[in-house]
Amino acid sequence: MRLSVVVLTMGNRPAELERAVKSALGQIGVDVEVVLVGNGADVPGSWPENVKVVRLPENLGIPGGRNRGVEASSGELILFLDDDGWYESPDLGARLRDMFARDPKLGIVSFRVRDPEGGPGERRHVPRLRAGDPLRSSDVTTFLGGACAMRRAVFDVAGGLPEDFFYAHEETDLAWQALNAGYRIVYDAESVMFHPAVAPTRHEMFYRLNARNRVWLARRNLPWPLVFAYLGVWVGMTLLRERKPAALRPWFSGFLEGWRKPAGRRRPISWRTVWRMTRLGRPPII
Repeated sequence: MRLSVVVLTMGNRPAELERAVKSALGQIGVDVEVVLVGNGADVPGSWPENVKVVRLPENLGIPGGRNRGVEASSGELILFLDDDGWYESPDLGARLRDMFARDPKLGIVSFRVRDPEGGPGERRHVPRLRAGDPLRSSDVTTFLGGACAMRRAVFDVAGGLPEDFFYAHEETDLAWQALNAGYRIVYDAESVMFHPAVAPTRHEMFYRLNARNRVWLARRNLPWPLVFAYLGVWVGMTLLRERKPAALRPWFSGFLEGWRKPAGRRRPISWRTVWRMTRLGRPPII
């Protein structure tokens, strides 16, 4: 299996980008290519032959940039890596190759993210409800977009990442379609990458896009009775979590935008997939 590592960059972290690429090319015993996507920015530096550079004239967002990177890649396994992240071990690629080779139904592996400063890590980086033990591997129903590996066949059957999302929940959209196609998603605590501990709320657009895309996610993927249950639960959770008007105003603005604007192609998952997700501990209302 060839591994294609797709790295998004805005061109503003050259030292971190070099470190990320070096960690990908340093994988032992596997065939690796790196696809660097300059998302509305130039890609600084000179790169070896097995690094492809894709320069996009405008920022297409995370899903759009990653889709362009996959289009330029040639591997059977696709890895997404942020330009400020890097792989801990040079044996990660071989581990992933063997995991996917052993199980034809393994579709996606989500990595354990470690804080390079030695912090405890963030609960949101463990893609399940019971996130207290990041050292426990398990089957899950979603994955981390910047810390993962997937079969190219899974990416294709899911239709890639939804580009209109721009930022937030695009991984879950792909994950639900992968589960609906019969594939497994695994959180593997032994597959490790480093990434600085940063809050997603640092992005100015976080609250609006988080809410808008959650509505689109439900409208695109869930049976209609679950659309309203899922969104009702998230309205309640948001009111409990975010009590400041500065957060609630853009969140509800995005929530309404998600209903007003087209969500894209609707492909509701089956009730069998809903039951499977429930058995895995995360029914698609949470």
